[in-house]
Amino acid sequence: MVFNSFSFWIVFPFIFGLYWLIPVKYNHWRKLFLVIVSYLLYMNWKPAFALVLLGVTLVTYWGGQVLQSEGFTVQNVQESERLKRNRLVWLFAILGLQPLLAFKYYNFLNDSLTEGLASIGLKFAMPGLNWAVPIGISFFTFQAVGYMLDVYHGRVKAEKNLLDYILFVSFFPQITSGPISTAKELMPQIKVSHSFSYEQGRDGLKLLLWGMFVKVVIADRVGMLVDTVYGNYQFYSGNICMLASFFYTIQIYCDFAGYSWMAIGIAKTLGFDLINNFRQPYFATSITDFWKRWHISLTRWLTTHVYIGLGGNRCSKLRLYWNIMVTFLVSGLWHGANWTFVFWGFIHGILQIIEKILGIDPKGRYSDTRFIKSLSLVRVLVTFILVNIAWIFFRMPTIGDAFDVIGKMVHDRGSLNIVDIYTGSAPVFIVIVGILLLVLHDLVKECGLKWSFLRKPVFQWCWFIILFILIMATGVLDGGQFIYASF
Repeated sequence: MVFNSFSFWIVFPFIFGLYWLIPVKYNHWRKLFLVIVSYLLYMNWKPAFALVLLGVTLVTYWGGQVLQSEGFTVQNVQESERLKRNRLVWLFAILGLQPLLAFKYYNFLNDSLTEGLASIGLKFAMPGLNWAVPIGISFFTFQAVGYMLDVYHGRVKAEKNLLDYILFVSFFPQITSGPISTAKELMPQIKVSHSFSYEQGRDGLKLLLWGMFVKVVIADRVGMLVDTVYGNYQFYSGNICMLASFFYTIQIYCDFAGYSWMAIGIAKTLGFDLINNFRQPYFATSITDFWKRWHISLTRWLTTHVYIGLGGNRCSKLRLYWNIMVTFLVSGLWHGANWTFVFWGFIHGILQIIEKILGIDPKGRYSDTRFIKSLSLVRVLVTFILVNIAWIFFRMPTIGDAFDVIGKMVHDRGSLNIVDIYTGSAPVFIVIVGILLLVLHDLVKECGLKWSFLRKPVFQWCWFIILFILIMATGVLDGGQFIYASF
């Protein structure tokens, strides 16, 4: 059940009310309630998929117990046991990843193999699998397998309470599109009893409302133009294609960040704090800096379990570049079973390697108003353009289509009549206002501006009311799916 559907908004007040009606001393029943709610909401898509979720949960729980037993961790294992330990962790990792590999990548690998053999004159084809991909499978699988790998490396102790672990993997705010939590940050919150806090509830609703706004007012409206143009790019000018690529850059940010803010907000109203998944990514001054701001929880997972596992930066330069490229190819594959995603990951890997070769300082976030004077607008603009171009490959169905779109943008500029696509000027005005509010919001956070009037209750309530009115009056309230839910 998606957060931007009327069904969820009818159900959630009951979830919120019943959860807080359970007395603090009965935390076990609260957790059981959240597990039941999480599974019921997940089964709303397709009940059978809950078996996949439960299977991944039980396999990784069992794996954690085995790897933890008798001090069986990487720090204190005897040399003679290393081979056994490695075999076990690979066994459980493969078992945990098996549903993801089967549902998401079997057809991709089968088709790629068939086409590759056909190109050299060999005819061979395995039967395809005609089934849907369980929603959010990449997110809950990475969270569960990441926990098991953390146990293996001794970063956390194996969780003995099965109910707590089931809730850790299936917690409904984050199961479909993240953020990808670690056991170290979420499990302690599951263990303790939460008392209701007005401030936390208010902050949660504020994030929920802002996330809803950027999803249904900005992402879904610019998505209309993106779908229209990219679906028939052959019939549009290069300028229109360029505008569509810019709008997709806005759409995917607002869609994914909007979900993340809604998930964080919902969790916060229930007393849980999830990791912030976005930090003004389009103000990044380099590609390296961009990945410190975009989908932060996935970047952390890949850095911990892939990049560092390959050796990180404690190696030769050539090996470092290899580690970076492999990490981003995995990132591309994680996003989808298509060569366009692999190529998108390849682009980001190459750009990061170039930055390392040139010695470009990624630069972090500026913390005060000196941002306005010190930020290199050229670097921000160049980074934004490179990210924008890479998103074209991410969005198009084939690499060839992506190159065709770029070709039209370069050689066939033509006209730029956005009103014809939107069939009216009102939607254009809504999109412009929405994007301006988004830029203003991110600019205030990036600059660290702390004007006193921003914290006054009157201003905040006026802001909430304005957002609510804009959502109800101009939002696309059709319960449309989130882009990253398919990953």
